[in-house]
Amino acid sequence: MSLKEKVINASPDFLVKWIAAPYIAGDSPEAALQMADKLWKERNIYSSLDILGEETTNREEVELYVKAYSDVLDKIGNSSYTNISLKPTQLGVYNGFDYLYNNMKKILLKAAKYNNSVTIDMEDHNYTDITLRLYKELRKHYHNVDTALQSRLFRTDQDIDNLVGFQAHIRLCIGIYLEPPEIAYQKKPKMKEKLLVYMKKLFDMGHYVAIATHDEALIHKALDLIEKNNIPQNQYEFQMLIGVPKRKIQDYLVQKGIKFLLYIPYCINWKDAIAYCQRRLNANPHIGFYVAGNFFKKLLGKR
Repeated sequence: MSLKEKVINASPDFLVKWIAAPYIAGDSPEAALQMADKLWKERNIYSSLDILGEETTNREEVELYVKAYSDVLDKIGNSSYTNISLKPTQLGVYNGFDYLYNNMKKILLKAAKYNNSVTIDMEDHNYTDITLRLYKELRKHYHNVDTALQSRLFRTDQDIDNLVGFQAHIRLCIGIYLEPPEIAYQKKPKMKEKLLVYMKKLFDMGHYVAIATHDEALIHKALDLIEKNNIPQNQYEFQMLIGVPKRKIQDYLVQKGIKFLLYIPYCINWKDAIAYCQRRLNANPHIGFYVAGNFFKKLLGKR
């Protein structure tokens, strides 16, 4: 563990919560839905709700998350601008593939009732195989399931080659997990370069791509590639995480008629939120500076 990770992980919970508060909607589905409604009504921005929590080994806890996702889908109802995202380690991956599959099936059936979709997030490399297996097995029977790929992993090129026989909906991102050099690129410029390569490859294969990045230069490069290759607007979207101060580029995309979505995490208990915040801070310590800067701007009446 690096010195940076040790410092962040040793930080008091209240400090971590304060720093990352803008990146979490709250501790209830109502708080997340209120934010989603506001984003749509005021800015024409789509949302994906994510209940924080991962690495859940206890079946009782898993069942609570399954029920929580089912309940929030009932609350979303027939909304055309809000969907959900979830993680395999939250929904029973440690209790066997069949158990995980059946939990996902329950959630997908509930989502289908409302003509809604579910994205299976990609976690660290230990779960890439089972996540893609889960996605492909579910995709044989359910068309409202999506997944994610990470440009930092060496294997992603082959994983894209294996997406054959159907049109996939892929959230393409760099990835938040810090991976070992034997299996992943270690420098951000290379990860960004590969993201553009993989985006083009996915387009060429006819897949839908949700380009998830906060990097404005990378967004403009992606837009140039899209324009150069005459990619229709119904084949892509852009995504970011709530709280990152990128309103100008977000509004620019929306004004161009491009679908834009914000990822809205919320928690049902704060221990999950704190673990999430620590991981985000480990991956991007500048988050703390963003929050502090925004706080003082607000204090001085500049926002």
